[in-house]
Amino acid sequence: MAKTNPKATARAKRVRRIRKKIVGSSDRPRLRVFKSNKHIYAQIIDDSVGKTLVSMSTIDKAFEDEKTDKTGSAKKVGLLLAAAAKDAGVSKVTFDRGGFIYHGRIKALSEGAREGGLQF
Repeated sequence: MAKTNPKATARAKRVRRIRKKIVGSSDRPRLRVFKSNKHIYAQIIDDSVGKTLVSMSTIDKAFEDEKTDKTGSAKKVGLLLAAAAKDAGVSKVTFDRGGFIYHGRIKALSEGAREGGLQF
């Protein structure tokens, strides 16, 4: 039997538990967040079709020239994601924190998205 990372398996359990309750629809898609040690990724997903409507991350072209801390970058990702979502016709979303605790970069991203005009 292969050894597994207990943090990763615990997070996978949390993700499954959260996904039982949170489902994105066409009128209220799901805002999914993932963070690694270096970057943060966010996408708006319509689960009824199984399609990503909008995505944004710190590895996109908008972040090439800026040097900010990770929390500031997460907030900017939220703002840019909200702007792209408005262009795509999305104003209300359901927030899926992806098994991460709601503080730090996850909280900064959601606050940036709220400032950008997304409702959740």
